[in-house]
Amino acid sequence: MIEIKRLNSADADFATKLDALLAFEATQDEAIEGTVAAILADVKVRGDAAVIEYTQAFDDLQASSMAELEIPQQALQEALANLPGEQRQALEAAARRVRSYHQRQIVHSWQYEEDDAETRGTMLGQKITPLDRVGLYVPGGKASYPSSVLMNAIPARVAGVGELIMVVPTPAGEQNPLVLAAAALVGVDRVFTIGGAQAVAALAYGTQTVPQVDKIVGPGNAYVAAAKRRVFGVVGIDMVAGPSEILVICDGQTDPDWVAMDLFSQAEHDELAQSLLLCPDAAYIELVAAALEKLLPSMPRQRVIRAALENRGALIQVRDLDEACRIANRIAPEHLELSLDDAEAWVDKIDHAGAIFIGRYTSESLGDYCAGPNHVLPTSGSARFSSPLGVYDFQKRSSLIRVSQAASKTLGRIAATLAYGEGLPAHARSAEYRIES
Repeated sequence: MIEIKRLNSADADFATKLDALLAFEATQDEAIEGTVAAILADVKVRGDAAVIEYTQAFDDLQASSMAELEIPQQALQEALANLPGEQRQALEAAARRVRSYHQRQIVHSWQYEEDDAETRGTMLGQKITPLDRVGLYVPGGKASYPSSVLMNAIPARVAGVGELIMVVPTPAGEQNPLVLAAAALVGVDRVFTIGGAQAVAALAYGTQTVPQVDKIVGPGNAYVAAAKRRVFGVVGIDMVAGPSEILVICDGQTDPDWVAMDLFSQAEHDELAQSLLLCPDAAYIELVAAALEKLLPSMPRQRVIRAALENRGALIQVRDLDEACRIANRIAPEHLELSLDDAEAWVDKIDHAGAIFIGRYTSESLGDYCAGPNHVLPTSGSARFSSPLGVYDFQKRSSLIRVSQAASKTLGRIAATLAYGEGLPAHARSAEYRIES
């Protein structure tokens, strides 16, 4: 029997129970933080030697030099060439769709000239430039994710990033051909078989072999997340992601087996993943519960799924679909499925979600692999203030300001007045010099 929580929004203590269900603190494991801090400091000082030692210790991967931990381009191309036909076709189709979607996100530089009489000749604008070099962290070990290669590398390439450096752990030397093929397909420049905090440190600080990058993107375990958090400021990072999440809003008309499997699709990631159902139909909730029980024995990762559902999963009865949308906005889930009739009519009621999957036939798993939008999404409620990974994460903006001689007098008086008000006379005089000239 799966002991998944049952909640009802009509209960007086519902808000308290929901808060407890959503509570997740991923940051302060003192043992992890201490280990990561030591690794980062060591790699910063000793470079390649430290990376090699940690790779030997943590990944059981024997190497005497970094050259042995770098996969040559020829090996990447061979992995792509040797893929079974169906896998290569799927990989290429997914890459095409991801690229097509992200090409629509490109932002261009812009500028305009002011034509007001007092500021004529002033030009204001914004210059868009890509990052020079980006580090891609791709998980390895328990699971390998070629889809992560596509989702991280393609928007970077579309943005115009000059160089892509990929790190992927290969415990005991086990390399995933599909991951290497994906790296070849999207044009990754260099691939190192290193992982963990030591890989993040190598990318952030640079070593004798691994070049320093401008930004590190991609998911990893708790050590990787802690390392990314600590190097932020030295380099940019995409986000510090928590466990995967799915929230399904259903009207009670979808095949319960479909909904059960959608809940499984995120629960199978790890024991801390969160799978939630919001539905106003109590009888349908029981059908989904029965489907969970029926389908679980067929899942190869049933132990992980069970733990996730019992740890952080819930079947939640709501008064109506309007309330379901309000609760969804409170949760701000990574993945939100609207498994409803006329699902598009409900999209406007959703303000906070990493990705919204509209209609009964739009399973979240399509978004993970091939729909087109990025699968790197905000978790743990951060969809309230952050967005999916995209082309914009690999570009930076510079403001453009050109003030004419005439306009410097008008703007100079405004600036000087405000500067004196702030007690910054050098600012004021800097502006006034142009007025006096």
